[in-house]
Amino acid sequence: MMHTQMIKLPQMWNPDAAAKNLISRYLEFGDFQSPAMVFYVGLPRNYLIWHSFVEEFKSSAGSLHIVLEVFKELHGKGMVFDSEGYSVVLKFCTREMDLWLGMEIHGCLIKRGFDFDVYIRNALMNFYGRCWGLEKAHQVFHEMPNPESLLWNQAIILNLQSEELQTGVELFRKMQLSFLKAETATIVKVLQACGNMGALNAVKQIHGNISSYNSMISGYAALGFLNDAWNLFYELKSYDMKPDIVTWNCLLSAEGFKPNQISMTSILQAISELVFLNLGKEAHGYVLRNGFDYDVYVGTSLVDMYVKNHSLTSAYAVFNIMKNKNIFAWNSMVSGYCFNGMFEDALKLLNQMENEGIKPDLMTWTGLISRYAMKGYGKEAMTILQGNKSLGLTPNVVSWTALISGCSQAGNGIDSLKFFVQMQHEGVSPNSATITCLLRACAALSLLQKGKEIHCFSIRRGLIEDVFAATALIDMYSKSGSLKNAHNVFRKIQNKTLASWNCMIMGFAIFGLGKEAISVFDEMQKAGFSPDAITFTALLSACKNSGLINKGWKYFDSMITDYGINQQLEHYCCMVDLLGRAGYLDEAWDLIHSMPLKPDATIWGALLGSCRIHKNLEFAESAAKNLFNLEPNNSANYILMMNVYSISNRWEDVDRLRDLMSTAGVKNRQGWSWIKINQRVHVFSSDGKPHPDSGEIYSEMYQLVSEMKKPGYVPDIDCVYQNMDEAEKEKILLSHTEKLAITYGLIKMKAGEPVRVIKNTRICSDCHTAAKYISLVKTRELLIRDGVRFHHFREGKCSCNDFW
Repeated sequence: MMHTQMIKLPQMWNPDAAAKNLISRYLEFGDFQSPAMVFYVGLPRNYLIWHSFVEEFKSSAGSLHIVLEVFKELHGKGMVFDSEGYSVVLKFCTREMDLWLGMEIHGCLIKRGFDFDVYIRNALMNFYGRCWGLEKAHQVFHEMPNPESLLWNQAIILNLQSEELQTGVELFRKMQLSFLKAETATIVKVLQACGNMGALNAVKQIHGNISSYNSMISGYAALGFLNDAWNLFYELKSYDMKPDIVTWNCLLSAEGFKPNQISMTSILQAISELVFLNLGKEAHGYVLRNGFDYDVYVGTSLVDMYVKNHSLTSAYAVFNIMKNKNIFAWNSMVSGYCFNGMFEDALKLLNQMENEGIKPDLMTWTGLISRYAMKGYGKEAMTILQGNKSLGLTPNVVSWTALISGCSQAGNGIDSLKFFVQMQHEGVSPNSATITCLLRACAALSLLQKGKEIHCFSIRRGLIEDVFAATALIDMYSKSGSLKNAHNVFRKIQNKTLASWNCMIMGFAIFGLGKEAISVFDEMQKAGFSPDAITFTALLSACKNSGLINKGWKYFDSMITDYGINQQLEHYCCMVDLLGRAGYLDEAWDLIHSMPLKPDATIWGALLGSCRIHKNLEFAESAAKNLFNLEPNNSANYILMMNVYSISNRWEDVDRLRDLMSTAGVKNRQGWSWIKINQRVHVFSSDGKPHPDSGEIYSEMYQLVSEMKKPGYVPDIDCVYQNMDEAEKEKILLSHTEKLAITYGLIKMKAGEPVRVIKNTRICSDCHTAAKYISLVKTRELLIRDGVRFHHFREGKCSCNDFW
């Protein structure tokens, strides 16, 4: 009806707005062919329009293949396209890897004389480079008599992306000799290539002048890599090169210059992201001294800066004196209160907002939904979302994703999955951000089958092309015990990010595959990525879980010497754990006392765990003393120390710790393990109700232990810290939750099917030994995810090589 009116009364409609509106309406009804028709016929075809159309089309679960089919139909009926139209269709061909249609279009372009258009030529180079190989792309490039800078940049980037580093750098040199300007992204990629090739002189030539630095600093800042931008700034000064006004504007710094209101808004936004409260206060002082506080955008940025720096009192003080508050200031303040759990204050502010005649928008409510969910109030968040409808607001994919993400971050993954189902029932299509949140929820719960279902759903909807969703998929498969699938997904990502590499390194780390993790790290560097602190956490975890002491020291030392990254507590924790478990307790002790940071509970916990393995009472008591002060209510620390005492038959000290726990009101943490069989989760708890099939489980387990003892299994009674005879201790070992879950899996699952068990605490040494023997006598793969890592048992061996 609407489309008919537009055709009959064209003078009544803005053609571009009408076309966009039509596309949205058709997509809402699940019609994908009609919006493609409207796109080709009714819209100007430039990059922004094209990008907007692709995003909207894909978010509605449409396939670009349909768009190409519509093009073929229109082209076959004689519709004439201009150069921009062909350029856009070539982009579609590239994304869909439609090799033959792209070549047909090239033929049409030659016939119509469009092939010398610079944008057409750029699209052709990209198409051939990605679909047919570099040689074809080079041919298109060299056929142009005097290539413009756009084509030079494209040729360089295509070569560097294909790891033809030498050719890419050589093209860059030729481009400079042609007095053409390289784009910032090109310069950054060439610098990375030079670094990988060890081409120091080439790096100096590229860096050589202030304008090159300014281009790179501006590029890093624009892309959000603020730390890299500042590092380049300090490098510039170290070469005795003086920053100019452009440098300072790029960095949005107040040093030596006078930013205006617009600059101050950007500075405050940068400070918000960096979480530099003291610098934010200095910027606030500058705002007041220069009378910028009257500006609504500066005021809003100040509120947001204080909120994100967790200084709500200052945020409200600025907010309260603002004369003309805009919706963004209100939203930031409401969000800040909710984030800090001050929901009553947030609701009061909402009432005040309405009293002052400002109507909360969808973003206001979405912020509220997100914060409620993140604080564990999923049901309340859902109530707010549903309440939007009565206010005339329709919750969209952003609202639902905020709810799902908040629940996932709060550890309520099951709620995330339930809300996803409800979201679909209400006709809201998920986007890649939604999928990313769901995969994180599955990863946290090790829900492999559910994760696979979401993977399939993503493929059908074309959402898995998003690199963030693909990275979340790697994490899900790794944490759900399917490292092979994780690696397959990783290999298929075309434009990997640093997060993708880090995730894969950590995947190998949690399985104790240190050499494989190091191999990925080396490959990452060859691809031009510089590691960050997270990379080294993953790398050191891999070394820790594999007992690679020399490699661990090498990477730990290289953080500062080679990469300028300061070690944080998590890096020291990995080293203390690595040294301690290998028996180098003196070295671990020295490292703790020489580190520039104050040791936290993770450091002392790593040392105490190592002391239990090597039965070192002296260091254990020192570690425990620190832990009791830092975490007085953590029962795991008391139990671990009891275990150390029981191994040494210090039963009076065991009783003393029990009394200490009782006096302090510390409750023993409930241990549990669960296994999923036929879509049903079976939980085995240390102090919960017995499983309905307990009789059958224990009967099977007694028989299993008898089988295991034949090849050499001996129960490790040191894992029992009660003072009783050995026979009683052996009985207690049988009640460990992971043994019960494994045994139940052997009873109920199909022969040969891997048994997957999830446990909330670290596996004890007896259960670890028992799992090895079970995998041997039953010829069965066992995968146990404990509170720290994965153990993959097969043919009597564990992937950790007994270094855990």
